[in-house]
Amino acid sequence: MPKNTLKMLVPSPARIREMKALSVLGDWIYASNLWHINRYSASMAFFVGLFVAFMPLPGQMVLAALLAILLRCNLPLSVSLVWLTNPLTMPAIFFLAYKVGALMIDAPVREIEFEMTFHWLTYRLADIWKPFLLGCLLCGTFLGCLGYFVVSQLWRWRVAYHWHRRRRQRAARRAGSSN
Repeated sequence: MPKNTLKMLVPSPARIREMKALSVLGDWIYASNLWHINRYSASMAFFVGLFVAFMPLPGQMVLAALLAILLRCNLPLSVSLVWLTNPLTMPAIFFLAYKVGALMIDAPVREIEFEMTFHWLTYRLADIWKPFLLGCLLCGTFLGCLGYFVVSQLWRWRVAYHWHRRRRQRAARRAGSSN
């Protein structure tokens, strides 16, 4: 991930201090490591954000923020990645997680007709909760790890590329000045 691209998306420390809503959280919210972008903070933020996105819990953004604080990774990136599961994508993603969980525990995949009613939540969810939660945990862990390693490798490759490019430019300048 290009550092400059990520910097454009994340508010500056001065802009963060201007946000009155954050002042109720105290001074720890302004810790630079929560807003700094480096290989570790970006990679771990991808892990946290993608992992929490697959957890079928209310308040995913709060959970992502707490994990980002505990793991000292980029807070805005972790919280924003939670929106991978939004009202449009959530049914497909959670159905995939249910199918993965059912496959793992060798449970039959049932036809699910979701209804947002208390009756459905108490009776139908009781039939599928084990494979659903297992699938959410497995998918969240897998995609979180995949995101961590992809971002980390992209960061390493980009740094190595720039080092080699600078080395070639210095060698070309030395060769040009000696002639």
